[in-house]
Amino acid sequence: MTDLPPPALRLRIDSSAIAANWNVLDRLSGPARAGAAVKADCYSLGVDSCIPALREAGCRDYFVAHWSEVPAVLRHVPADQLAVLHGPVTAGDAAYARAAGVRPIINNPQQARLWLESGGGACDLMVDTGINRLGVTPDQLSDPAIQALDVHLLLSHLASADEDCAQNAQQLADFRSVMALVKHRRASLANSAGIGLGSEYGFDLTRPGIALYGGIPRQELAQAIRQVAYPQAALIQVRDLPAGASVGYNATFTATEPMRIGVVSLGYADGVLRCWAGGHFVHGETSLPILGKVSMDMIVISLDAAPILREGDWVELPYSLPEAARQTGLSQYELLTVLGHRFER
Repeated sequence: MTDLPPPALRLRIDSSAIAANWNVLDRLSGPARAGAAVKADCYSLGVDSCIPALREAGCRDYFVAHWSEVPAVLRHVPADQLAVLHGPVTAGDAAYARAAGVRPIINNPQQARLWLESGGGACDLMVDTGINRLGVTPDQLSDPAIQALDVHLLLSHLASADEDCAQNAQQLADFRSVMALVKHRRASLANSAGIGLGSEYGFDLTRPGIALYGGIPRQELAQAIRQVAYPQAALIQVRDLPAGASVGYNATFTATEPMRIGVVSLGYADGVLRCWAGGHFVHGETSLPILGKVSMDMIVISLDAAPILREGDWVELPYSLPEAARQTGLSQYELLTVLGHRFER
């Protein structure tokens, strides 16, 4: 069979930046140790690309959301280093956790009973201190099923750590108040933004996610976190556009003079949404404006500033997450997790 042609899209992952980011976050965690949220395929950057870098940097605690994410992570780390945030909703979930050797994170008394009925063992326990998503409420900690758990990690999740607000201090105080109500080996509260709030939020383990992959949720991290993801696309067509000709759906761009344009095979099906209209690609230091609307699989760019570019040459979409968020109106989290599967990683 003829070999598949090389892809016209690639997502360069700087694994050295991932390792550097983890080391910075580990240091900023104070006496706590940094773990890693690797859910959603490492925020869409790829488990196989990211986890080896985290492991070699020294990370020993990993978190996913779904049971379906477990096998990919276990290709790289021991089972006892992995916990599943959404917990055992069914008896089948609990049986799978025991067979795989990973820790379920218990979020309510019913999950606690499911885990105990399956045979129990080490687990983690989420306590809700104000985000009102998953987690045992403080008044449920006295439930016999909760008290019977072998809690490896007691954790909670900050709701507004990316802001300076009273809720952060309130959640910190509430978490401290419940720590004495259930036996546990370690405690964890801070996410990426929580690390920026200071070491008092660290306890024994922090759980950074977005900052590992280049996101900057608080300015305290701005000078320390390195960009990780670099989306790149090959030009699939280069052509001349006469004055008066329009580009793309609804003719939102019309050339006022003759110009050179290029088409890249990239679009909203790959996570580059229509809010990127008005943005630009780059070739080296040269800016190449996006013309007209973003299509499902194509974006048209001006090549006037780079007349040497030809079909097959590569251009890059600037993906500094804070800057891209300001330009598009998307959150830094969305910018990463919407990236599609047609990129070669």
